[in-house]
Amino acid sequence: MAGHSKWKNIRIRKGKQDAIRGKLFTKLSREIIVAAKSGGGDVAMNPRLRVAVEKAREASMPADNIKRAIERGTGEIEGAAYEEIVYEGYGPGGSAIILECYSENRNRTVAEVRHAFSKHGGNLAENGSVAWQFKHVGQITIPCGGIEEDELTLAALDAGAEDVQADEEEFTIVTAIEDLHRVNDALTKSGYKTGEVGLTYIPTNKTELSHDDSLKLLKLLDVLEDLDDVQETYMNVDLAEDVLQEA
Repeated sequence: MAGHSKWKNIRIRKGKQDAIRGKLFTKLSREIIVAAKSGGGDVAMNPRLRVAVEKAREASMPADNIKRAIERGTGEIEGAAYEEIVYEGYGPGGSAIILECYSENRNRTVAEVRHAFSKHGGNLAENGSVAWQFKHVGQITIPCGGIEEDELTLAALDAGAEDVQADEEEFTIVTAIEDLHRVNDALTKSGYKTGEVGLTYIPTNKTELSHDDSLKLLKLLDVLEDLDDVQETYMNVDLAEDVLQEA
């Protein structure tokens, strides 16, 4: 995504806050429920569920919580019936935003999202009005420590990846959506310990914002991510270091 590593670091800090408030486990549970609902409760046969469970374990989510989430997804026990919803909107300065939500009440969710946009200098948009500025892809991250970039790049491309990017902290492998788990499995078998594995939106058309609009955008993103039903947030803006420090 635009400003990949910097925005990711903000999300990691927010993730720690969420864990304190109990929100992280809620989001992880919903991810497991939706994955089990769409592909079944067998981790070995459902790659999306496998990734969701691994993320939950890395966050030290209790095994009983994981089991109950899977059973809710498969209908073995009663629980909320979540649906996946993608919202598109514009933020300050014409920035483009995509939200992935898991909701049990679509009317409530859209009302909360619309209110957040309108209160913080943006507006909820029609489906398709923002998505054309992004590419929906698979993404795998691997920490940089002790890894040769050329060797990893060759292994990833041989496995079917589309691109490999690097920053000071990690490598990011980009794949077609249908190739994500195959590439991840191949890299794991080659001895690489992958980090985040999932689908993401990469901006193909970036927007430059003024300093003031960048600060307004961060405020909007904070409000959106605090909504219970918002699972992931994507934008098409590269945020300057001074903006991140000020935020």
